[in-house]
Amino acid sequence: MNNIKELLNKEVCDRNNDCELSYDKPDPLLVASRYSDEYIILLCALFAYGKASLIVKFLDTLNFDLLQASDETIDKELDNCYYRFQNSEDIKVIFKTFKRLKQSDSLNNIFLEGYKKDKSILEGLDKVITKIHEVANYKSQGFTFLVSSPLKRDKQGNIKEIGNAPYKRWNMFLRWMVRKDNLDMGLWRGIDKKDLLLPLDTHTFKVSQKLGLLTRKTYDLKSAILITKKLREFDEEDPVKYDFALYRIGQEKIL
Repeated sequence: MNNIKELLNKEVCDRNNDCELSYDKPDPLLVASRYSDEYIILLCALFAYGKASLIVKFLDTLNFDLLQASDETIDKELDNCYYRFQNSEDIKVIFKTFKRLKQSDSLNNIFLEGYKKDKSILEGLDKVITKIHEVANYKSQGFTFLVSSPLKRDKQGNIKEIGNAPYKRWNMFLRWMVRKDNLDMGLWRGIDKKDLLLPLDTHTFKVSQKLGLLTRKTYDLKSAILITKKLREFDEEDPVKYDFALYRIGQEKIL
């Protein structure tokens, strides 16, 4: 396992530079890192599913100034906008919802309301997701996929580890906002990076299995928790620093 740690530490060191974010090596962070607005950055994270080059291409078409525009302007400008599972109405609603939230509170504050409960990343996420749905007051398959559903809980009210998705895009957003290095922006306050969960996607899931870091075969929240726990053995204070390296190892088929 020491060899794996050395490999990952080298990958982290080699990839912690601006060269990793380019149109030749597309990643949604390429677009998100141009902004300091948490709502714009979250939009970049939520639309970050599918092929990386197509994600970046779509994000480049969005006019984020619409977060300050009237509802009528949003409707007009986004009338023919769509992305994979989201139709134009879904995209209009997310812009209007974020505009309203932006006028009343910061995402950082909303997250902290939940996070303060046992320093729980999942409680923080659930608080933000629930708030978005409340303000949107809108339902569709595309919108629910984009924002995600509030996390499922057991009869005691505890968030289930088994039965929930890994919430990859949300955990990636948190990585961007909490960590601070040459890639991640570190714009949020009050959250300890040691509490973050690995943004588990298909690349990091398969790579983690191949490296022997994860034996669980189910792609779910439990696996994200287990792989994060394993990575804490390599760096207790910053386990998610390995995320980008694991992702690139899978994406570039290095193994």
